[in-house]
Amino acid sequence: MAARLLEGGHDLQVWNRSPGKAGELVEAGATEATSVAGAADGAEVVVTLLSNDEAVRAVALEDGGVVASLGPDAVYVDSSTVSPTLSSELAAATGGARFVALPVLGAPSAVRSGQATYLAGGPDATVDRLRPMLDALTENVRRYPEPSLATTAKLTGNLILLSGIVALAEAFAVGRAGGLSDDDLRGLLSESPLVAPGLRNRFEGVLRGEHEAWWTTELGAKDARLAVALAREAGLDVPVAETVQQRYEEASGLDAGGYADGADISVVGRLYRRD
Repeated sequence: MAARLLEGGHDLQVWNRSPGKAGELVEAGATEATSVAGAADGAEVVVTLLSNDEAVRAVALEDGGVVASLGPDAVYVDSSTVSPTLSSELAAATGGARFVALPVLGAPSAVRSGQATYLAGGPDATVDRLRPMLDALTENVRRYPEPSLATTAKLTGNLILLSGIVALAEAFAVGRAGGLSDDDLRGLLSESPLVAPGLRNRFEGVLRGEHEAWWTTELGAKDARLAVALAREAGLDVPVAETVQQRYEEASGLDAGGYADGADISVVGRLYRRD
């Protein structure tokens, strides 16, 4: 996202909770700030993209955070996958008209190429103010009148993918149990219309139990947990989602395969391999 904004001609100030991760962006023209307040200083739009509710709440709402550092006319955008409750909380903290929830549907490659879908939740006038930024990011924007609806949409999409990966892993397990080899499974299912296009990004990862880690098992479990909590708040039972959450929690205990920040969600396939 940051690289696309730079290429779109925007001035960019960046900050990361873990220092030392902004080198490539600085080389491309971004300015690295040493604090949240420094990153927000003078900005027309401040964007957070963090791992969970706790991280967003700390960066946005604590002393020296985003809300306290916003300029008088600035818009706060949160692109994190968080609970709808937190999105509503952030909107309230900024007065309602200065906040947009903007979660993203798409792999990093889709984000980088401008093909990802952005889910924009907030007042129309506020989302319209983001048009120069959105034009640099994507042509695919779905709009919702409330931030919480955009966050709900993100959890809905994520649950489909997380559930599909577990189903694919179990289908592989069934095939192996009956004597099919991995090559047999690849030939049967890799191009099958029964396998959704979104699953094909991780087909080989699930089959072999490894994949470049850009969505970790810990974050997958977190997203499933948020979806389950949302359903329970409405008095609904979602046993499949509960099982999906459990599977990713179990997968998070597997070897990370050399990835410092955790294994990718595709390693849930390892839970079904007898070897």
